[in-house]
Formats: sequence, C-alpha cells, structure tokens
Amino acid sequence: MQPLWQLTATELAAGYRDAAFTPVDALRACLARSEAVNPRLNALITLDTEAALEAAGHSSARWRDGCALGALDGVPVTIKDNLQVRGLPTHWGSRALAGFVADRDELPVARLREAGAVIFGKTNVPEFTMQGYTDNPVFGPTGNPWNPALTPGGSSGGAVALVAAGGCPVALGTDGGGSIRRPASHTNLVGFKPSRARVPRGHGLPPIFLDFEVAGPIARSVADVAAVMQVIGRGAAQEGSSRGARILFIPRFGDHPVDPQIAALTETAARRLADLGHELTTAQHFDMAEAVNQRWPLLSQVGLAWLVAHPQELSRPFDPSLFGPLMQANAESGRRASAADLFDLLFEAERLRSGLSGLFDRYDFLLTPAAAALPWPAGETHPTRIDGREVGPRGHAVFAGFANAAGLPAIALPCGFAGDMPVGMQLVAREGGDDALLALARSIEKAHPWQRFPEL
Repeated sequence: MQPLWQLTATELAAGYRDAAFTPVDALRACLARSEAVNPRLNALITLDTEAALEAAGHSSARWRDGCALGALDGVPVTIKDNLQVRGLPTHWGSRALAGFVADRDELPVARLREAGAVIFGKTNVPEFTMQGYTDNPVFGPTGNPWNPALTPGGSSGGAVALVAAGGCPVALGTDGGGSIRRPASHTNLVGFKPSRARVPRGHGLPPIFLDFEVAGPIARSVADVAAVMQVIGRGAAQEGSSRGARILFIPRFGDHPVDPQIAALTETAARRLADLGHELTTAQHFDMAEAVNQRWPLLSQVGLAWLVAHPQELSRPFDPSLFGPLMQANAESGRRASAADLFDLLFEAERLRSGLSGLFDRYDFLLTPAAAALPWPAGETHPTRIDGREVGPRGHAVFAGFANAAGLPAIALPCGFAGDMPVGMQLVAREGGDDALLALARSIEKAHPWQRFPEL
C-alpha cells in the first residue's frame, strides 16, 4: 500500500470506510511528512498538533460507528494564513499583525470543520497576499518542492508547496488575481477559483480585494477539489456534462510574452482536448483583458490604503510603520490614487464582464496557459524577463486577473513538465459554470493522469 501521505482525500475516505486505517493514522502520516519536508520549504508556519489529533480521534470514532459526516471527515487540511482559524494566529505575512489570534473560524473554514476535516496548520503567504511569489518579513520565503531554490508562486505559495510535497492532500486558499491557479500550475496541482459569490465569506480579515477575491481548494485531484466545493460552496457541485464542448484556445494575451516551453505544452494540451472530441478554435489575437490587466494592481493598493486609514476594521492594534518596504510603497500608491482611477478600473472590469458574456455565447470554455513564466528564484518578487523580453511585476500573471474581474470560475490543471518543473494550463467557464468546468476537468484527468511527487 502507498504511504498514507501520498493518498488523495478521496482515497483516504475510502480507506476509512473500509477500516484499512483511521484518520489518526492519516494525520500522523501527514504530520511526519510535513516535519520532514518543511525545513526545506518553509510552507507550514503554524502547527496545531494537539487539537488536530483530538479532531482526528473524534473522526475515527465516527467512521468506526458508521456515522461519518461526509467525504472530508478525517481528511487532514491546511488553511492559508489570510483566512481566520479559531485559536490560531493570523499573520497575513505582516509584522503589523503581531499577536493577533482569531477568536472564530472564517466561514469556509467553519464549514470544513463542520464536515469533519482535520485542520492541523496554516501556510505561508506574501505580505497581505498582494504578490505573485511567497515571502514576507515575518517568516521569509517559501520554496517550490520541485526545486526549493525557486518560488512556488503566490499568494497561496505555502499551501501548494505543502500539498505538492505530500504534507496534506487538500489546502484551502484564496484567489484575488490568480493566487490559487498560478501556484498550482507551478507545483503540478489542481487549483480551483470558484465563481464570485459561490463560496460565502464572513468573519474574516477586511476585504482589501473586495469580492474579487474568492476562497477555493487546492488538491492533487479534481475529485478532491469537487469534494471541498460541496462543503464550502453554495449548492452542491453537480456532475455536469463535458461532451463535445466548444473551446476557445487563447495561446497569448495581446503581445505579452509566454515562456516557449509553457506555450508548447499548452498547445499540446489543446490538441489533446481536440482528440477527446471537443471542438477547438484557436484565437489569433485576444486583447479583451488588456485594460483590466493594466489596472488590476490598483485594486489591492487602494484596499491596503483604505485599511491603513481604517485600522478599526481589524479590531486590534495595527501599526502600518511595520509594513515591509514593498507594502509601504503599495499603500502609498493606493493613497495617491483618485476616485476616478478606481472607477476606471471598475468600469473596465464591467466592460470585460460584458464582453466575455458575449464570447461565452459562442464558446463553452476558454483555454489558456495558467502562467506565462516558469518559477523564478524564491526571494525575487517576479521574473523580469520572459522569452527574452522585459516584463513588469505581473508579466507572469497576465492570464489570471481577468477571471477575477469578471467573476468567472477557472481551474488550473497540470499539463506536463518543462525539464524538472511542472507546467499548468487554465480552463475558464462562464459565470456560474463551476460544475461544468469541474466535469471537463475530471474528463481530462481521467484521460491524462498527472499525479506524481517531487523527490525531496
């Protein structure tokens, strides 16, 4: 039998049901694996072993008595450190929140706990989850398990690093501009960004991304992602149809560069979709997201400046002088922005949403690379060159933010390796099309399995 830390949540539940092992066994295996890999990764920043063992013991009793709470009962789970977990510190990657301990679970966390999931720790993030890599002044950088000298991306970098390394089968993250999808693509995982409002939020940190940021699952299989969505999402995820879908393949946005290896692997993935019987069309040019991409960083900058001006929203002492230099600069940029600047962003987001609605009259799904660049050194904020061309801080992230701006569901799926480093593709559906998107992802996974572990 495989080591328990290598099993998916679905496989763990099957083992519990057959009495092959218990949730306590699975938790101990994940804790041991986390202890072995975390010194190289710096992914897990808060551990709650005692409470997790107690929860796993209760779950073991439920499975033994035939009254398990569902598919996630007894499954070890970690939570990204911008989501509140009762009794655990919330750092948000910033020294400004030192000593802040949550007195209640944020709503998606509460729903996981109610479903019997065993929450055993929290994972590392960049400061205020505003960057596409994972490093902060409190805990330092997180490494990619496929090469710890490189970043796993961000802002859910700690979450993906631990899942990819086998520390847990499932993690809960957030996505405000690709923060689940890009890191998943860098670590050979499935990362799902639900439609806006599909996953209710509440009792959490101040929403500096407004409702453009959503909570969603990270896992090694689509079945596990769907199981989490059944717990945290509004309405159960239904088995949608994925036969004969009309797919628009968009290999590049505007004139933005894409790493040639990523481009080649995504094109191969597109051909595989055609081989599965889907109707594939390749877009020769796509600039619909350009205006939003140019303006997207403004949202969180203004949100951070708002938080500095309204520290009472945190209900605790909050000292902006403790921000790292990058966040100091971001807060100042947000403070200087005008109401017209913010309205311009929101207007372009609405224009994009309308344009994409028309596009989805002709196509069922969009296919793009999940990220434009391969992972870069872990201590650097972003790659400065892609395919020989200079790029800015979001050059690697051009395929991500449009889905947040328009409220669309999107999923990152593995599509191969560039040398030793994983590459992911992204599929996007119309707003509310979460279930159909998961159904298509399941069919791809079945045709082209991808699960493997890095050699740490």
